[in-house]
Amino acid sequence: MTAVAARIRDVWQALTTDQRMAAAAALALLVSMILPWYAVTTNVVVRGQLQTQSDTRAALEVYSFVEAAILVVAAGVLALLYARGQRKAFHLPGGDGSVILAAGGWVMFLVFYRQLDKPDVEGLAGTTVGVTWGIFIAFLLGTLMAYAGLRIRAAHTPEPPVDGARPRRRPDSPEPPPAPAPPDSAPTALAPRRREPRPPDGQLSLDDPTQRPSERA
Repeated sequence: MTAVAARIRDVWQALTTDQRMAAAAALALLVSMILPWYAVTTNVVVRGQLQTQSDTRAALEVYSFVEAAILVVAAGVLALLYARGQRKAFHLPGGDGSVILAAGGWVMFLVFYRQLDKPDVEGLAGTTVGVTWGIFIAFLLGTLMAYAGLRIRAAHTPEPPVDGARPRRRPDSPEPPPAPAPPDSAPTALAPRRREPRPPDGQLSLDDPTQRPSERA
């Protein structure tokens, strides 16, 4: 148990601030599935009098395609970020930010759809189903997930490089400067020294102080 907690801690520390936001939103979305999403109202006759009974149902108690899709999306985002925290190298179309943004938008759509098309609840005649505060919490968590994905996309967080492949460069980053050329180790050839012509015999000449003694005569 200690080793698992230490691994989770290391993964959490390896994530960026925006990735942690997305992970927290996905984890809280899983927890929201046990919150009361639906309010069930039933009209019953007790001793000749019509009475109303109210009850709440969690998302997991009214299981359908919508709730299953939200669970898959939240678990998928957590698995993605856990792999990134372990420096797993793989590429997703559009990048991690676009995927998390789409996941948050999909959750928002599913929750909104559930507010319009409420699930069928088994009960007596006269039973009506409404929504309660838990489903609004789930909608806000989907919004937070989409916002975190948008920030990850805007930050251009680099993906871990695949073995043997060059790391992906941010689209807006400048080209890396060229590597400096190695210094030329070949010796520099010296130009031959020009010798002044000797004056004819009998003609005086001034000694050039730059000439060597062997060149004077």
